[in-house]
Amino acid sequence: MFGANLRTLARQYPSVSELSRQLSINRTQFNRYLSGESFPRPDVLDRICEFFNVDARILLEPVDSLVTSGTILNGPTLSEFCGPGVNDIPQETFPDGFYLFSRRSFTDAGRFVVGLVRVFRRAGHTYVRGFEAREAMREQGQPTDPRSREFRGYVSRQDDGVSLVISRRKAMSSSFNYLARVASFENNFWVGYVARTVRENANSARATRMVYEHLKSDCKTILDAARGTGFKTAEDLTPFHRRLLQIDDPFR
Repeated sequence: MFGANLRTLARQYPSVSELSRQLSINRTQFNRYLSGESFPRPDVLDRICEFFNVDARILLEPVDSLVTSGTILNGPTLSEFCGPGVNDIPQETFPDGFYLFSRRSFTDAGRFVVGLVRVFRRAGHTYVRGFEAREAMREQGQPTDPRSREFRGYVSRQDDGVSLVISRRKAMSSSFNYLARVASFENNFWVGYVARTVRENANSARATRMVYEHLKSDCKTILDAARGTGFKTAEDLTPFHRRLLQIDDPFR
């Protein structure tokens, strides 16, 4: 059961080598865990559980039951208010895959952030995962390793689009994102805004427009997009991103 659960959890990572590196586990030993040939020591098990946000029942019970049971949004208090919105979002509404996003920088209004996220489904729910730009973390005096930069969130349906609630590990920072589909040649663009959970500051914004572009699934397109992420000028943005961001109009 543990090997099967670990294989399920590892599917969201493109590389087993990178995953084992992030977990600080020898690749050969990690493969033994995946195949069910070996079980981790208690300290290693604790590290794996913390990384994937599950508990030690991963040794005995199917992982889908661990990540979906007893959740706040589907619990008795909120199930009628939030539960329907986070269950079974149709693929045509917000499909799985990689998205290139762009928005104005919160800390420097003259620059823009371009990033890459992956949307995926598990046990009837839709999730998003990505990494903060290294430059942004460095400027804030934060660690720039992948574990520190990683963020994840969940997607909910809205009347005319979707919302995403996203947090960094241990809820160090969070944001609320709203996106609605816009007319485009391949019907692959969403535009909306992102608002971050910080106090008001006269020197920085708390909300700004944002564009999501659903990418083709071929590796070249995704890798090319990944290489182009980070801080950008307005001229660096693709024309359609620049148009949807309405960079000359204030966000209201």
